[in-house]
Parts: sequence; structure tokens; C-alpha cells
Amino acid sequence: MRSDDALYALDEATRAIAGELDLDKVLQLMVDSVRTLVGSRYAALGIVDSEGAIERFITSGISPESRARIGAPPRGHGLLGTIIREGVTLRIPDIAAHSDTYGFPPNHPPMHSFLGVPVLVGGEPTGNFYLTEKQGAPEFDERDEELVEMFAVHAGIAIQNARLHRKVQELAVVDERLRISRDLHDGIIQSIYSVGLSLEDVPELMTEDPSEAATRIDRAIDRLNMTIGDIRTFITRLATPPDTSLSMAIRGLVAEVAHDPRMELDLDLAQADALDGRLTPEATNELLQIVREGINNTFRHSGAAHARIALTSRDGDAVLEIADDGSGFDLSAPVHRGHFGLANLRNRARLAGGDIVIDSAPGKGTRILVRLPLVEAETVAR
Repeated sequence: MRSDDALYALDEATRAIAGELDLDKVLQLMVDSVRTLVGSRYAALGIVDSEGAIERFITSGISPESRARIGAPPRGHGLLGTIIREGVTLRIPDIAAHSDTYGFPPNHPPMHSFLGVPVLVGGEPTGNFYLTEKQGAPEFDERDEELVEMFAVHAGIAIQNARLHRKVQELAVVDERLRISRDLHDGIIQSIYSVGLSLEDVPELMTEDPSEAATRIDRAIDRLNMTIGDIRTFITRLATPPDTSLSMAIRGLVAEVAHDPRMELDLDLAQADALDGRLTPEATNELLQIVREGINNTFRHSGAAHARIALTSRDGDAVLEIADDGSGFDLSAPVHRGHFGLANLRNRARLAGGDIVIDSAPGKGTRILVRLPLVEAETVAR
């Protein structure tokens, strides 16, 4: 019966730590679980650095006030250091009687019986469980030792999983920063820079040509207002409600970006709503961002009289076309430092699992063709 209870307790403890991915919470949960598992009054988990010194010391069974009175956590001298250096389990009836005992600092609670078990991560020592003051018995026994050693195996796996989860989160932060750098490309930065250039001659023009100075200031105000709108859009990212169709989302983007009434814009979105639910959420987001960037570049830089946006289905793909009859540009020309527009479009298409073709030449307009794979609606839902 005792064996069954012990295995049940071990199963409960391992399930608890397996269900947590936050590293700090995992470590504290481990200490609390192992203390309950073997019925010790105090427990601690020391995490060691590459030099074998204890860099983190998590405790259970001692109040924060008592721990504060003790002072700095141990560094791995004496008895604790023995377990770290030798990497073996150590079970003794009285700490004071052991030859490696280093002694307790002032205000430390009295401790006698002791059980120390190493914790391995990927076969490498990462820390140790320290348990003291066995409850209901003068010392820890072989069954306690066996339980803690089995728990230490699961603890090592849980630590490894939590560390991997933390790394994934850190990578996600890096990826988000890259996304922000793509979004804050030379559309916004270049607009502000252009406004600055247009205002450089205003002090002289106020004397030489006041009318031109006033015109430039008015134009700069208009450009800054547009840029403010772009920044506001970037911050809010205009999250599309779940019940908004693709055609509605694209029309909303066009209304947001298309500020030049002199440009004629054709929208071919007759097939767009048939694609709803056929693109993954990630692909849908990247598609809309490509529309925003593409049409924004068209209205700001092309000088076109006519532009076209079409979203159709072809050969199992969603096909987005953005074309204009504007000034075009040389695709082979070096990209100026800090200009990310074309790179952004290519990256977005790649992130969505598709591809993009950009065709342009000076005086011949620009055509952007994006193909994104379609999936079954049920697959997207799952």
C-alpha cells in the first residue's frame, strides 16, 4: 500500500511539472512537489552554472522573511558542493556529523537529516535537489531516495522543455522585431525625410518667393497628416474582424491608403469572397499587408493615372495582382540603404508560403503578382 501511495504521489508530481512551461514556475513547482513527495520539512533546488557554482537557489518550506534573515543564498561550498562536484546522491542522518559540512549561517533554521539528488538535463548536471528534516522519521530512507531520483529524471526533462519554451519565446520576440522593421519601412521614414527636404529652402523662399514657401508648407502639412495616419494604422494594425470578408478588407485598405483622386483605380474582387476560409490566418494577414504596401507605393511614388487590384483563384492558388501605368523603376538598380519596400513584399509572400513576381521598368509601370496556396476551409478551421 505504501508503494502504491508513493507511486501515485510521484505520478501526481510529474504530471504537475509536465504541464507547466514557464521556467520560474516550473522550478518552484518542482521544489514544492519534491518536498511533499517524501515528506520533508524543507526542500531546495540549486541550479548551477558552467563553473559548478549555484546561480539560483529555490526553496520550499521556509518563509520569505526567514530566508531574508539568512542572507545570501549558498554558492556550493561544503556538503552542497560535494553533490555538485561528484554528481551522486547523498543521504545522511545528520548534516553536522558529515565531514564536508561547511556550517550554517546565522538565523538559519536547524537541519539534521539530509537527502541530496542531482538533476541532469540532456545528460549534463544542471542542479540538485536538497531535502532536509524528514517528517515522521529520524532520517530519509532508500524509498525516499528512489522516489526523488525518479522525480529528478522528470524534473530534468521539464527544465529542458521550459528552457526550450523560453528560447522559442525569445525567438518570437526577435521575429516580431523583424516584422516591425519590415512594417516601418521607407514608406513612413521616407515620407518624413521628404517633408524635411521640402522645407529646407523655406526660410530663403519666405523672402524670395513667399507664395512658393506657403505652398510648400501646405504640402508638408498634408504629407505629415498622411504619415500620421500611416503611423496610426501601423500601431493599431487595423485588426480585421472575423466576419469581415476578403473583399471588404481590401476595400477598407484601399479607402485608407488611396488619397489621390486623380488616379483611376479598378478593383476586380468578384472572386475574392469565394476565397474566404481558403487561406490560413497567417496568409490572409500577409496578403492584406501586401495590398496595403503595394497600393501605398503606387499612390505615393508611381505618378500613375490608372491602377488595378485583382484577387482571383487560379490553379489552386489565390492570385493577387497590383498593377499601374506609372513611372516604373529599374529592378536592377541598387537598393538605397534603409529602403525595404521590395524586400518586405518578398518576405511577406514567403512567410505566407507563396511566391511573388515584381515586373517594372522605367516609364513602363509596375506589376506585382502574388500567388498564395489555397487549402480546404476545414483545414483552416482545424
